[in-house]
Amino acid sequence: MSATLGVSESYLSKIMSKLRQDGIVRAVPGVNGGYELARPADQITFLDVIQVIEGRQHLFECSNMESKQHQLLTEEDHSDRCQDDQDQDTERCVCLVKQVMDGAEQQLNRYLQEHTIQTVVEAAVAAGKFPAYKK
Repeated sequence: MSATLGVSESYLSKIMSKLRQDGIVRAVPGVNGGYELARPADQITFLDVIQVIEGRQHLFECSNMESKQHQLLTEEDHSDRCQDDQDQDTERCVCLVKQVMDGAEQQLNRYLQEHTIQTVVEAAVAAGKFPAYKK
C-alpha cells in the first residue's frame, strides 16, 4: 500500500495508527489481515480523516499583532484600540486577513464535512474505476 501511495512504510504506519486510535479504522489480524473501516463509509467524513492526520489547529494565524503591517490590516474603527498592548484580543483587534481566512476555513470544513468516504467510492464505481462495492 505504501508503494501504491508513494509514501514510506513508517509514515503510513503512523497515519494508520492515528486513524485506528481515533476509531476510523480497525486492525484485522491474520495472514490476510490489515486494516478495515471501523464505521460505515457513509459515516466517515473527509473532515474526520484530515483532522486526525493533520490535527485540529487553525489553518491561519495572524503573526506579530504589534507590527505596522498588522495595524494596516486591522478594522479601522478598532485600530485605535489595537495600539494598546492589553487590548490586543481577537474580539477588539481583528486582522482583516484573518477574518477572510477564518471564513474560508469554515467553508472548507463545511465542504469536507459534507463529503464522506462513501461519496468518493460511489463516484469511483459510477466512473467504472472500482468494481461494485457494498456498504
